[in-house]
Amino acid sequence: MTENESFLKTARQVITDEAKALEVLADGLDERFAEAVRTILNATGRIIVSGIGKSGHIGHKIAATLASTGTPAYFVHPAEASHGDLGMLSKGDVVLAISNSGEAPELANLLAFTRRFGIPLIGLSSKPESTLMKQADVHLLIPSMGEACGFGMVPSISTTLTLAMGDALAIALMKYRDFRPENFRDFHPGGKLGARLSKVRDLMHTGTALPLIGSDTPMGEVLIEISQKGFGVAGVTDADGALTGIITDGDLRRHMDGLLNNTAAQVMTENPTTIAPGALAEEAVAIMNERKITSLFVVDPDGPARAEGLLHIHDCLRVGLG
Repeated sequence: MTENESFLKTARQVITDEAKALEVLADGLDERFAEAVRTILNATGRIIVSGIGKSGHIGHKIAATLASTGTPAYFVHPAEASHGDLGMLSKGDVVLAISNSGEAPELANLLAFTRRFGIPLIGLSSKPESTLMKQADVHLLIPSMGEACGFGMVPSISTTLTLAMGDALAIALMKYRDFRPENFRDFHPGGKLGARLSKVRDLMHTGTALPLIGSDTPMGEVLIEISQKGFGVAGVTDADGALTGIITDGDLRRHMDGLLNNTAAQVMTENPTTIAPGALAEEAVAIMNERKITSLFVVDPDGPARAEGLLHIHDCLRVGLG
């Protein structure tokens, strides 16, 4: 066996062992998981996640996932808790304490605090008879299946199972609360994910920036409006202000002969494609690509047919869409 083959064999074995352990975890879930979810749903405060070492690293991620999916949560380091951070806990909170062995001494003061002040405690461990699980009100048990290293020294299978249990909690809570992409956007305004979840109203141009003209406007004035606003398009409105048509470069070319003798209504394309202000900007990009156009007027389908804004493809490209 070559050196490369040996590396690949080890990698595949680690992943296979962890995958098998995840199947055991899934098969072993019972009403205790549901009880943990209900305990968190009943909390009037926040979810405090704590753990030491590798459990602490996983705890940080679990707390972050909970917080970003609609369940207020934060991580408290157990050693710092013993030096003042216990003051961050209060009635109405729920503690999720993580320890594979269930015997981490650093958790002792945190566990005692929850018992003293009646704060619900969810224990996450692979040892049902451990100190943590004996103290806990709710038990989240992960199967004890050793570690991928083969001699039980390198947290790997145990941390994978712990992380999966945390993800399962977060997603179960998220689905119960009907947490939607538009809610997710509120917690993820930056980066590529934030761009994908941007709404049309977040990017559109409004007010005096909109190139809007009345249906009886002479085409000479329409050309000035298109040129001044810089979108290469103008929206045509009726006497009530409703958007009835659109004038694009294509419309100008089709009416080149005697163009300046016409009004906007005579040149416009009726019933233009529009998009709702609450739609995802990613949907707007898809429409523009499909229709081979560069802008969309924004109209609320449930309100008066007035143009509330204008979204240009450049606005979407600027935030990383397209």
